[in-house]
Amino acid sequence: MTASSNARPAVGPSDGGPVLRTARGTGASTNPASSVPRSHLAARLEDGFDRALAHQLRARGWTVRIEPYAGYGATGWVRVLARTLLAAPQVSDHELPGAGGSAQAGSRSATALRGWRSFATAQVSGAELEVRVGDRTHTVVTDRGGYVDTILESDLPPGWHDVRLTTSDGATANAPVHVIGPDVRTGIVSDIDDTVMVTRLPRPFVAAWNVFVRHESAREPVPGMARLYAELRERDEDVPVVYLSTGAWNAAPTLARFLRTNRYPAGPLLLTDWGPTNSGWFRSGPAHKVAQLRRLFAELPDVQWILVGDDGQHDPEIYAGAAQHFGEHVRAILIRQLTFGEHVLAHGVPAPTVDSVRAEERAARRPDGIPVLQGADGTELLRLVRERGLDPA
Repeated sequence: MTASSNARPAVGPSDGGPVLRTARGTGASTNPASSVPRSHLAARLEDGFDRALAHQLRARGWTVRIEPYAGYGATGWVRVLARTLLAAPQVSDHELPGAGGSAQAGSRSATALRGWRSFATAQVSGAELEVRVGDRTHTVVTDRGGYVDTILESDLPPGWHDVRLTTSDGATANAPVHVIGPDVRTGIVSDIDDTVMVTRLPRPFVAAWNVFVRHESAREPVPGMARLYAELRERDEDVPVVYLSTGAWNAAPTLARFLRTNRYPAGPLLLTDWGPTNSGWFRSGPAHKVAQLRRLFAELPDVQWILVGDDGQHDPEIYAGAAQHFGEHVRAILIRQLTFGEHVLAHGVPAPTVDSVRAEERAARRPDGIPVLQGADGTELLRLVRERGLDPA
């Protein structure tokens, strides 16, 4: 993505490691075009199909719309997240897949939709958007997947705000952003599947079932997790919450409505995109989580994060790695322990993997004593939090 103003550059890990964007594509580059590596065959095939489809839909009168996602920021900058897509003229904005996305900011939820509707759209690459951030106006261009994921200069004070996005055709949308104040010292990063939402499905089918089939009102929250988050924020409602998942961006509105309905705190979702990338056929879920954590640590260096996940897949290893390499940015690690049946569905064995157990032990052995708490649900984790006196304030 590009911006017309001198936006604050996206920051990467302090050790110079890669930053993996949540959007498809690598964004704009300052290098000559000849120096950019050729995209993977899968990406080129997908791009060709998308261009042909967009041409046909535009010929039928479909217009560019904006699907906004919640972002975050701090003094002087905001991270804006959105997507452009094509929709038929008879489809109103409240019927779009992204309707209700403002629930990420705690707004009133829209009418529930089955997740498969979120995929009955066509993304628009290279769409130019005007972004109004407070009193500043920027111009950005969507990437090959139709996504905007960019850092822009801002004069917004701490709190929730709406950023206005406008297409060249005049379509508009508001993307909420949470500006984190300079005095905030603690934040919460939370996984979604099996951490705040029960799945009870074999892991290879979880994403497809949750997105395409299951109605959002039928999703089951993990007992006690909403209360856990509420108590962690009880003394300071400015404590930010970021939901980090390997789920698809198409499911963001549905997930946001689920979180709001079940009284989870408002917060941006950092999801990923299914399908080919510029370097391969598939995207790495763990790499996405690692990169987004490193980005949060770098962009908000004064915040210590409470990392919440489950022991069904890679969360213990990812969080242990964060504690090992970026311990000054990790306040605590909370792991929800799956049941016997959930472990079998998650990875085929009735107990946490050896790597998962070792990762938790590594994190707990850190000399600075980062707490690693494990419990069957939010109620048990909350009891342990109270016993340890874990106070975000």
